[in-house]
Amino acid sequence: ALIYSRRRTHASIVFVETIMLFRAGVKLTRRCFFSAANYHQNATTRRTLPTKWMTRRKHVVVLPGRSVSCSASSSDAEKARNDVTMSKPQEVWKASIDFKSIRENQSHVETNCLNRNVTNVSVQFVVSQYEAFVALDQKADLLRASRNENAKKMKGKMEKVIRDELIEEGKRIKDELALIEVELNDISDALQREAQKIPNDTHPDVPIGGEEFATVMEVVGTQRDFGAMKCRDHVTIGETLNMFDFETASRVSGTRFVYLTGVGAMLELALINWAMQKAIAKGFEPMVVPDLVRKSVVEKCGFQPRAENTQVYSVENSDLCLAGTAELLLGGKCMDQTYEEKDLPKKFVAFSHCFRTEAGAAGAATRGMYRLHQFSKVEMFAVSTPEASNAMHEELSNIEKEMYAELGLHFKVLDMSSHDLGAPAYRKFDIEAWMPALERYGEISSASNCTDFQARRLNIKYRPNAVDGKKQPLQFAHTLNATACAVPRMIICILENFQNEDGSVTVPEALRPFLGGMEVFRNPAAI
Repeated sequence: ALIYSRRRTHASIVFVETIMLFRAGVKLTRRCFFSAANYHQNATTRRTLPTKWMTRRKHVVVLPGRSVSCSASSSDAEKARNDVTMSKPQEVWKASIDFKSIRENQSHVETNCLNRNVTNVSVQFVVSQYEAFVALDQKADLLRASRNENAKKMKGKMEKVIRDELIEEGKRIKDELALIEVELNDISDALQREAQKIPNDTHPDVPIGGEEFATVMEVVGTQRDFGAMKCRDHVTIGETLNMFDFETASRVSGTRFVYLTGVGAMLELALINWAMQKAIAKGFEPMVVPDLVRKSVVEKCGFQPRAENTQVYSVENSDLCLAGTAELLLGGKCMDQTYEEKDLPKKFVAFSHCFRTEAGAAGAATRGMYRLHQFSKVEMFAVSTPEASNAMHEELSNIEKEMYAELGLHFKVLDMSSHDLGAPAYRKFDIEAWMPALERYGEISSASNCTDFQARRLNIKYRPNAVDGKKQPLQFAHTLNATACAVPRMIICILENFQNEDGSVTVPEALRPFLGGMEVFRNPAAI
């Protein structure tokens, strides 16, 4: 009742080690293996193992996350086949990680992990597994060469004894090669699982250490002097102006949700349209993207939807997640794409809803709209050549600075320290705006250069321009992302920085065309 296929077009082989079956109390006469991917995709090529393997024995097929016990009867065999068919294996993807570079620069990679406070990965294990894979792969190549040579010898007429010897030799080579290929697949899986934990390299100018070591690159504007006027927080202001309804949101959806009402809803829409227009004017292609994304795409972008304290909401009984940022969807749009160098950079801007668990977040900074489970955001995303990615990073940061200065905000630009870099980021510039009620700066945007970290996982490539008429080999592109407008944080800044003594709020001039010319937000009861 074991199913197998001769085809080797898929490497998803589940190997049943004899020792595992002995521990389960099952007696076997030989090792068994099963190609799940081929069985599901190639019904015409699957077949059962010879009957003599089935008689008087009980075999077990081990699939990801389950086992199927099969006896020798034909009815049980059919039942096992049906069970296997219904058992859909978990999607497996592999990143194009430069293992050779990791091996050759092991000390640098280990230091980089230490500098970024990444402690859940063993670079030594990756190197040793890679060396084992290379050695075994070379052995497999020799066996394939022997198999081909054996096949050549089988051609033409020869004595039966000689032909039988060649047949036996061919079987021996085939069996040995099959076992090696299974072992190669196991090593490859282990190698991928561990190597995918290694973060991106770090720009040499990035300060090493915790968040407190971030470097101030620029300061724009000054803090407002409120004089004798009492500075109210955004929650008080917004509720007075009937912009927020946290109470209803808490009753309907739970904590850290909000209903935006009246001019609050209008302000969100104004900010979205203003940000989209600014990005479009800079050559970005506008998009509205889905709110759901596959877990594999989330992982390929460098996030961990299956981690214990993940920020990602997963949809039960599916491979979907609620997107925490449009970066995931824009990266996914470019997945498996190959661009011509002359067509780069590719620049996209997207509006989306963002969903985050905010696991571990606590304190005064979480009050009101500062940390919500759902919020709206406009995100910029770019694909560039490696040579142009640093300049593109500066371009994204300059767009952010221009936008926030246009609103009249006081903010500072930070070159974030190594501990504050997410796994994909090579370098990250954060912008923190002054929030008077909190009496501190709060993050309103970030711009990250992810170099080829995401591209190697998403398979985003480009073809360099021809040299002397010769086509150049494909290379991995670089990806970058930046916040154009995180709506809740922007609303906080506007309400707290532009509040008036009578409880009204002056609308920044840049937003007035998107609010029908409205200049001041006032309490409807006072009008």
